[in-house]
Amino acid sequence: MVQPEAGPIPSRRGPKVVALGGGHGLAASLAALRLLTDQLTAVVTVADDGGSSGRLRREFGVLPPGDLRMALSALCDDGEWGLLWRDVLQHRFASAGSLHDHAMGNLLIVTLWEVLGDAVAGLDTVARLLNARGRVLPMTSVPLDIEATVRGLDPGAPDDLTVVRGQVAVATTSGHVDAVRLLPEDPPACPEAVEAILDADWVVLGPGSWFTSVIPHLKVPGLAEALRTTKARRCVTLNLTPQQGETEGFSPEAHLEVLAAHAPQLRIDAVLADPSSVDDGRALARVANDLGAGLLLRHVAAGADHHDPLRLAAAYRDLFGTA
Repeated sequence: MVQPEAGPIPSRRGPKVVALGGGHGLAASLAALRLLTDQLTAVVTVADDGGSSGRLRREFGVLPPGDLRMALSALCDDGEWGLLWRDVLQHRFASAGSLHDHAMGNLLIVTLWEVLGDAVAGLDTVARLLNARGRVLPMTSVPLDIEATVRGLDPGAPDDLTVVRGQVAVATTSGHVDAVRLLPEDPPACPEAVEAILDADWVVLGPGSWFTSVIPHLKVPGLAEALRTTKARRCVTLNLTPQQGETEGFSPEAHLEVLAAHAPQLRIDAVLADPSSVDDGRALARVANDLGAGLLLRHVAAGADHHDPLRLAAAYRDLFGTA
């Protein structure tokens, strides 16, 4: 079968930016970055095991499509055509049958994977359908499981360690996550994702679920090596609030320290945070500096726990202008 041509042809406007993450955090970052550049690539985690994505993953043995769908939707064209297909992708069925709560976009993506026999070609096809302002890639070609070492899962034994497996289980744990790893341990990196990172001007990590959306990229050997060797500058965008369960009680400094512990060779050039989420700016600046990064504080919040796309875009514009 003849496969479609590779993804959207960039218009050469703006810097080459790669955004890493998953879920709502990555979608927020993409909604801002798409205002600054057409040369945008999203590299998406593929460890989701819940909801519609988890059901399709278990039934067909495919990558979980949900986070990929959300990233594509965030990059859709603002015209009537793009917005219509964004709504189609995001539509969820409500029924008493087996289609209940499946997202239409998940079904479409899995269909294209079966028809084309190639994950990247399928995603590029959906991107063209949306007139997407950028490209969406999986971080690896195989579905992943996240396994975490959790401390104090039993309140009566606060120092005991427990192994928790699965993205949903790790994201909702009531214990303290000490470390995460991927299963399989050495998944192959998506070649197009590696190429995009090596060719980028900027790489953006976060915001998003720290242990289940951001850090997993650093545990894929091919991506980790590309992030270490790329000439691109690297920005970490911190969350507005800790995530209940996964990073509950974490300070902004703790987020950076955990990142460094999982990728000790990774150099960071900039840390972006909202001042409302920072209790001690000097402490955060010190930890950022230890990673080689400068700290940029900008008001980027829309409410308590959502990033405002326009404010975030303005912060990224200021940051990229310092390159």
